[in-house]
Amino acid sequence: MTGIAEPQPMYKALRESTPVFRAPQAVVLSRLADIEMALKRTDLFSSNMDAVDLGNLRPLIPLQIDPPEHAKYRRILDPLFTPREMARREPYVTELVNEMIDRFAARGECDFHAEFAVPLPCTVFLQLLGLPLEDLDKFLEWKDGVIRPAGSTGYDDRHDASAGVAQQIYEYFDRAIDDHVANPRDDVLSAMIAAQIAGEPLSREELLDICFLFLIAGLDTVTDSLDCFFVYLARHPEHRRQLIEQPDILPHAVEELLRWETPVPGVARVAMRDVEVGAARSARANGSARCSARPTPTPRSSPIPNWWTSPATRTGTAPSAAVRTGASAPTWRAWSCGWRCANSTAASRITRSSPAPSWSTPLPCARCKHCP
Repeated sequence: MTGIAEPQPMYKALRESTPVFRAPQAVVLSRLADIEMALKRTDLFSSNMDAVDLGNLRPLIPLQIDPPEHAKYRRILDPLFTPREMARREPYVTELVNEMIDRFAARGECDFHAEFAVPLPCTVFLQLLGLPLEDLDKFLEWKDGVIRPAGSTGYDDRHDASAGVAQQIYEYFDRAIDDHVANPRDDVLSAMIAAQIAGEPLSREELLDICFLFLIAGLDTVTDSLDCFFVYLARHPEHRRQLIEQPDILPHAVEELLRWETPVPGVARVAMRDVEVGAARSARANGSARCSARPTPTPRSSPIPNWWTSPATRTGTAPSAAVRTGASAPTWRAWSCGWRCANSTAASRITRSSPAPSWSTPLPCARCKHCP
């Protein structure tokens, strides 16, 4: 399990020995230049529904929409997550972080994963979209049901295993949209309902497909990131002290942690025609190129590949995954806000950390099951 908890040496070895290789269901790329090519050449590699199957009926917006259609949705969604908009909501997130820590602070210990990393992003998500907080447990069950469906034995049967849960998600958001149409409020869902493209509002299906993606991107990815971040800080107390003593570096530290400790090991793309990368060929239709081993400790992209961040080194470091793909979720600023609040508050209040984390399968994310 060492490779899951600390995969950077494995990525380095893969990049140096076999930067392009054929796996049973994909061609795996690990070299930065090849990854960037696959992510940017949308005429060759698509992010359509065949890339990742989560039981959804239609492409998730905007993740599974290729340019130029992708851009029209970004023009609607990006303004909802501007720095100013996130700054307006940041006090609530900071208050929530403190409330969650207060629940276990007196005990002197906690399971960070179960008591903090799991409930925090889901609660923030519900508040952002104006959904009932009592639906927390339901959302946690649903996101696991589509990402880690029970009974699934591999990629080929994922759709059938997750389709039932996906239908429940569609039905829930269909009712939520009806409620927000009848009772508009100051939240992201009401703003999406009021938004227009070329003078026309988003269709019901478009709204549902955006909400479905928000649920996945807003819950599981943030939970897994928090797990990875705090395990790293527990193993490197000097860096935790640095965050406490130099809070101004926190935005840079979040980006560096996303680069170094991001839990998502790869991004899937579908070859739209026969493409040769290195010595391997991705076949159209039946094949896909999985862009794995993100540009993490890559000497070609970072002059200081294994160093902790600081404002002085930020410009020379490879950007995090959010910058590498045109289909990255527009909610990045929202979750970055949550990561900043969580890191700044928890790093100062959780004074001793001795993690013995238990890790689960790395696909689709490296996930910490328990972190006492």
